[in-house]
Amino acid sequence: MLDAAIKALTQILSPPMRSILWRSIGFALALIAVAAIGLQRLLSWLATSSELWAETALGGFQTPLHILSWVVSIAAGLGIVVGAVFLMPAVTSLVAGIFVDEAAEHVERQYYPNEEPGVALPVGIAAIETIKTALLTILVYLVALPFLLFAGAGVIVFFVATGWLLGREYFELAAMRFRPAAEAKAMRREHGTTVFIGGLIIAAFVSIPIVNLATPLFGMAFMVHLHKRLSGSRPELIAPDDRRRVTTG
Repeated sequence: MLDAAIKALTQILSPPMRSILWRSIGFALALIAVAAIGLQRLLSWLATSSELWAETALGGFQTPLHILSWVVSIAAGLGIVVGAVFLMPAVTSLVAGIFVDEAAEHVERQYYPNEEPGVALPVGIAAIETIKTALLTILVYLVALPFLLFAGAGVIVFFVATGWLLGREYFELAAMRFRPAAEAKAMRREHGTTVFIGGLIIAAFVSIPIVNLATPLFGMAFMVHLHKRLSGSRPELIAPDDRRRVTTG
């Protein structure tokens, strides 16, 4: 698994993947910007409306209201920043549906040239899968949010939840290039522990600011390797260089 992670990390920085990397980063930043602007406008409108209502109800007590409005504005700004951090997995899930098949093709071409290449998912199916994962991510995070009150426990809960969600998504996306959706999901359940540990590696990657913008490429490349390993060590699945090492060993 460590070897798969190193290969994935190395490949996302290679020249053939740089174009996909920059496009995925640009799309992720655009999604974050749109979400942040929308949330900021909503919070500003709520703060302004509440202030006007309170001024009408309380009469001349305006100074405390201005102070409260200022505090709420600062809290809203911090909330947007924190929300962007915690919702990054949801953002990368949406990005994944657009770029992961292209990234998987590069991985398969470089490391598994003698195997029949996978088939890209139809756009509709890929969109449905990634939107479902993004919504599930938000739901799980809302459920886990109260655990943040318990300091360190909250961070652990978020990390474990992220690992489960990302492992689930990227393994199924990698497997569905070669298997029907039902079979891919069954394979993920069969190897649940391994996929979950792989998901924790992706969760560690997504927890690194700035670097986490490349999560869709890293996650997909990593899970392509993991899917190959779990599919069996047939000779046709091994890249030529690795095959020589197996033969001589």
